[in-house]
Amino acid sequence: MKNHWAWQTIFYHIYPLGLCGAPERNDFNAPPRPRLEKIFGWLDHLQYLGVNGLYLGPVFESTAHGYDTANYYQVDRRLGDNGTLKKLSQELRARNIRLILDGVFHHVGRDFWAFRHVLEHGRGSRFVDWFCGIDFNRRSPWGDPFAYEGWNGHYDLVKLNLSHPEAKGHLFEAVASWLREFDIDGLRLDAADFLDHGFLRELAAFCRGMRPDFWLMGEVVRGDYRQWAADGMLDSVTNYMCYKGLYSSHNDGNYFEIAYSLERQFGKWGLYKDLPLYAFADNHDVDRVASSLKNPAHLYPLYILLLTVPGVPSIYYGSEWGVTGKRTKHDDRLLRPALDIASISKNAPQPNLVETLRRLIGIRRELPALQTGDYRNLHIDKESFAFARRMDDQEVVVAVNSAEQARCIPIELPRAGRLTDLLNPGESFSWSGGKFSLPLHPCWGRVLLVKG
Repeated sequence: MKNHWAWQTIFYHIYPLGLCGAPERNDFNAPPRPRLEKIFGWLDHLQYLGVNGLYLGPVFESTAHGYDTANYYQVDRRLGDNGTLKKLSQELRARNIRLILDGVFHHVGRDFWAFRHVLEHGRGSRFVDWFCGIDFNRRSPWGDPFAYEGWNGHYDLVKLNLSHPEAKGHLFEAVASWLREFDIDGLRLDAADFLDHGFLRELAAFCRGMRPDFWLMGEVVRGDYRQWAADGMLDSVTNYMCYKGLYSSHNDGNYFEIAYSLERQFGKWGLYKDLPLYAFADNHDVDRVASSLKNPAHLYPLYILLLTVPGVPSIYYGSEWGVTGKRTKHDDRLLRPALDIASISKNAPQPNLVETLRRLIGIRRELPALQTGDYRNLHIDKESFAFARRMDDQEVVVAVNSAEQARCIPIELPRAGRLTDLLNPGESFSWSGGKFSLPLHPCWGRVLLVKG
């Protein structure tokens, strides 16, 4: 459904435990601290950028990083309480910014109340069957008198049995409470590629029964995205294929990589041409894009692509200023820093990038062709790339140049007309039909509205 609100949305992604400077581990005896209120100070910035959706990472009670849930019904005390999140949601709604939250349903933390009951009561716990692989004939790596399944070898994350009616009902009622209390518009499903498809179908039916336009986006790292984004299941998944191509095509001087991915996904015979895949340059799990790129100047053509190619684009907090951060083998904290908006805006590594993103977001929101239009490649070489997006009678040509020198590229359009550059005001081009030569600035690009 290309009339769904997600197609017209540009998301801003915040990892709240990091941004708000929460302690690394939860003291479950401590009183709530409303650190989530720090996000109020960022809302004017979000509106300045022009984003109209906020993806808020894990906010519910957890042991450490938020993906080790202890209580699905209570906001993490390190961030405040349910009232804190409700006030934030109301302010977002007043500013016409939609809100989606993380739904972490594949696993819970060891402090999850039902798992604690199993630890205390053993075989006698009524919650034994809520978890996968409980075996009282073996010990866990934590020394527990039983073994259990974790996520990807991490035994601080306990795998839930999503076929158990009570466990599933507990999760569904949590989602219902989030809808009632926080008026959310959708969920990003953590580890969606590990979730049972039957569970996903039931969850989708449940959510859309409460709100028909509820948006479900799944974290899928690899595989055919149509396995998860399909009728009766998810609306969207993370586009990790293009995420990789965005930075590596610049690092390798090889626009053929990203052009191939986009054509395969969204071209005339594209696998996902009708899917609003979630497009991103970085997030809380991968290196900051400013750290992934060899040449900082490539941030500009990269973001031109991100905000003009098919999909639902997202900006990770701080990356609009060129904030850097690389993960280590055992630590993600540098990807998820506490940031002070006044300080970072004054001392930005890339002070001009914010204004560029603001202009690109404004252009995207004004042009239906960039939101839901079809896609076709026009020109590809190692350091320059051009494509067209078309929706009804509106056509847009996007071209980028990763070289540090100006250059001209050949473009062919079928009819005579004029190209007005929306990214470079005052620059326009006329052509009489067929091929013409388009000049490109170094490490920059053009977004051209075609008028016949």
